[in-house]
Amino acid sequence: MNVLVVGSGGREHALVWKLKQSARIERLVCAPGNPGIATLAETAPIAAGDTRGLLEFARVNKMGLTVIGPEQPLAAGIADEFQKAGLRLFGPSRRAAEIEWSKSFAKEFMRRHGIPSAAFRIFGARQKADAVAYLATCPLPVVLKAAGLAAGKGVIVCATADEAQQALAHLTDNAAFGSAGETIVVEEFLEGEEASVFAICDGYQFITLAPAQDHKRALDGDQGMNTGGMGAYAPAPVVSPSVMAQIKKNILEPAIRGMESEGRLYRGCLYAGLMLTPAGPRVIEFNCRFGDPETQVVLPLYEGDLLELLVAACDGMVGRIEQPSPPAGSAVCVVMASEGYPEAYETGKTIEGLGLLTDETIVFHAGTRRQPDGSLVTAGGRVLGVTAVRGEGPIAATIDAAYAAVDKITFDGMHFRRDIARRALNATAG
Repeated sequence: MNVLVVGSGGREHALVWKLKQSARIERLVCAPGNPGIATLAETAPIAAGDTRGLLEFARVNKMGLTVIGPEQPLAAGIADEFQKAGLRLFGPSRRAAEIEWSKSFAKEFMRRHGIPSAAFRIFGARQKADAVAYLATCPLPVVLKAAGLAAGKGVIVCATADEAQQALAHLTDNAAFGSAGETIVVEEFLEGEEASVFAICDGYQFITLAPAQDHKRALDGDQGMNTGGMGAYAPAPVVSPSVMAQIKKNILEPAIRGMESEGRLYRGCLYAGLMLTPAGPRVIEFNCRFGDPETQVVLPLYEGDLLELLVAACDGMVGRIEQPSPPAGSAVCVVMASEGYPEAYETGKTIEGLGLLTDETIVFHAGTRRQPDGSLVTAGGRVLGVTAVRGEGPIAATIDAAYAAVDKITFDGMHFRRDIARRALNATAG
């Protein structure tokens, strides 16, 4: 089978890396790809948002499967166009993907189907005065979210009333978020441990991959601004077998049934971002694709054939795939970012040290560019996802291996957290 992966970041590098291991793949292409992906697969200079170009490429090159990495093409309806053309694509339709691209839809959907989440109120573009008044009455902390797609940065946790009003102004500023901030969701603040669970769905059935925990804040100790993710690890011990059973029964199963009942058959990866509260797991958000950087730790722990799994999801055959056993080992990903991220940052900084790494470490490229002279330079906010994978033993050793690799890599202004996966140590000690 010929396979096309769409995207250019660390998530797509991880997808290509895992798909490359399938004996069934004859030709593997990524559009547009990145320098790391180019060492594993062909790359094609087609932007992820170029639906017509991707469709034509898949048709001409007889791609048996196209895998969409980022959310924007799914929100734009690329799955619908491929379906009309009779081409197999892993990813939900535009209507099913609304569970991510409209947080207001997602919240109302969860309320309709009894899926546990935070209490909320929604305010439209012409209701800013109402939102200001409502915020003055909210218990603190309170959470404000831009309802549209905001690259993981449209969520602000506010500890004071002044912060809440400032956040409202920031989110509704068109220069900051454009149309994504036209509708605002105000949510109850949930206490607990966060977790991410990927469900691979065929519209009716699903299997879950190893639970992960992401680190959204820019600085150690969960301080600083929200980012797209500064690192992740899997499996997250806080998601015990009993907690996973609750997640499946109370969240994933109602979500899949609810989408079907509303004519939004969900085929693809349903990402549940969760808060594990004293009252049980609650949904922080749903996403319509693999998470980034969680994919960089979840896929290395999946022992099955990823191609077989994704094709089964597209063809309504997930029931034929065996639910994977909990992994014996662990994976830890540390994101190396540009100075200033998630705000303004410079690019073009030379990256050195990648040739010094050991086989137990995988470096997934997130924002890199190859110069004409062959040197590798930074080209984004998140630059590299340095991932250590160990098949057995304590996660402490995996953490040490990840940071040993990070310490060999250099570029001007590099920034990373030093406490990725430390919660797993605390959970083990407890």
